[in-house]
Amino acid sequence: MTEKPTPADGAEAKVKTCDASGMAMIHRVFRSGFGEAPELVRSVREGDRVHAGAVADHFALLSTGLHAHHEGEDERLWPALNDRAPACALHVSRMQAQHQVILSRIAELDSVLPAWRSSARAVDAAPVLAALDGINSALAAHLPDEEANIVPVMEYVITKAEIKWFAEHGRKATPKGYLWPNLGIMLSAQPDGGEQFLRQELPVPVRLLWRWIGKRKYAAYRAALTGA
Repeated sequence: MTEKPTPADGAEAKVKTCDASGMAMIHRVFRSGFGEAPELVRSVREGDRVHAGAVADHFALLSTGLHAHHEGEDERLWPALNDRAPACALHVSRMQAQHQVILSRIAELDSVLPAWRSSARAVDAAPVLAALDGINSALAAHLPDEEANIVPVMEYVITKAEIKWFAEHGRKATPKGYLWPNLGIMLSAQPDGGEQFLRQELPVPVRLLWRWIGKRKYAAYRAALTGA
C-alpha cells in the first residue's frame, strides 16, 4: 500500500475552511456603483430636484452598504485575523488605515449631498463630484489590496459560520423598502448579470419573486436614477 506523503518538518497541510469569493462580489458593487456615480450627477439637469433626489438616495444606499461592509470587517474580521494569522498583522493594519480614509470620504459625501439634493444646481454638484472622486480613489487603493492580501488568508482561517455572519450583517443594513433595488444593484454588478449569485445564494422562492416582481421594480429604480 502506498503511504500518503506527510508535510515536511511536521507542518500541517493547509485545508480551506471557507469560500471567501463573496468578497469580490461585494467589491464589484462598490466599484460599479461609485464608478458610475459622477456620470449620474452630471446627468441631472440644472434645477431638476426630483432627479437629484433619486441620485442622492442611491448614493446614500451605496454609502450605507459600504459602511456596513467595513463595520463587519472592523468588528469581526480584523480581530480574527490578528488572532489566527499573526503574520498578516501588517496587512490588517493597512486595511484598518484604509477603512478610516474611506470613512472620512463617505462622511464628506454625506455632508455635501443635502445642498445638491435640495437645489440640483451645478454649483452644489461640484463638492459632490469632489467627494465621489475621493471615494473612488480610496476604493481603488483598498479593494484590490484586500482581495490580494486578505481574502486568500481568510479562506484558511475564517469559518463558514463567520462568512454567513458577514453576509447577514450586510443584508440587515438594507434600508426598508430597498430590498429589490439592492438586489438589482448586486446582480447587475456581476460579470454574468448575477446568475451565479442567484443560483448559489438565494432560495428558489426568492429567485422566483425576483423574476416576477423584483426585476420590474429594479428597472423602475434605474429609470428614476438615470432620468430615463
